[in-house]
Amino acid sequence: MNWKVFTALVFVLIFCTSSFSQTGTRQKRPLPYEYGRVVISNYSENAGLAPVVFDHWIHRAMFTCRVCHVDIGFAMKAGGTGIRAVDNERGFYCGACHDGKRVVNGKIVFQACSGGVETADPKRCDRCHSLGKEVASDFDFFAFSRPLPKARFGNGIDWEKAEALGFIKPAPYLEGVSAGPNNLPVQKDFALSPTVEGMPDIIFSHKKHTVWNGCEVCHPDIFGVKKGSNHYTMVDNSQGKYCGACHKNVAFPMTDCQRCHSKPVQPS
Repeated sequence: MNWKVFTALVFVLIFCTSSFSQTGTRQKRPLPYEYGRVVISNYSENAGLAPVVFDHWIHRAMFTCRVCHVDIGFAMKAGGTGIRAVDNERGFYCGACHDGKRVVNGKIVFQACSGGVETADPKRCDRCHSLGKEVASDFDFFAFSRPLPKARFGNGIDWEKAEALGFIKPAPYLEGVSAGPNNLPVQKDFALSPTVEGMPDIIFSHKKHTVWNGCEVCHPDIFGVKKGSNHYTMVDNSQGKYCGACHKNVAFPMTDCQRCHSKPVQPS
């Protein structure tokens, strides 16, 4: 390994494994079951309720990302949707599934919101509005994750392999909501050359991403449609842009450098 390659790898290792925020404050590494957790507090506290705690791992085991972020219409950023209780009551957003009628994996999905806060069952409200509370869950992360393929980072689950091997079968379609899958041809894998000399190329797989995202999650809001139309850096990714829109807090994190930078450097 020449010195340029060594220097580049050391730089990326330091950058990727840094656990400091932009303010210089050391950030707590989330526990496996906390990884991908989103706190939503647009209107909750004004209504006298605790903020909503949303765990991605429970939902992504049942549905692809596209179902929620395209068909149902959740924003990719926490708090960006502006969900209201009345929206849920009318069957939008959380209420698209949590209506007390829909059956998933043989179980009726509990109803999210109904009527006023004063007349609702407080325990049912607490199932979502759970920040700072001890609320029993129907799902145990460790029991769920135990048989699944392991990953080094994030919540310790290799979701890509778990889906490919059939351990999980996330539904790409939501009855009564989704318009149905598109029939666009899947693009071939391609290499992206890093700007740091000596770093292994990134091998990007459309096939792997379309299993979870379809095309619409990424295009055109996050990436342009034409290859090469976006020029971005690891700093952009670390700020939640481009790849970082998913690979920062939900999909496997950028600390797992070799998952993306997987093409060996060719000797010069």
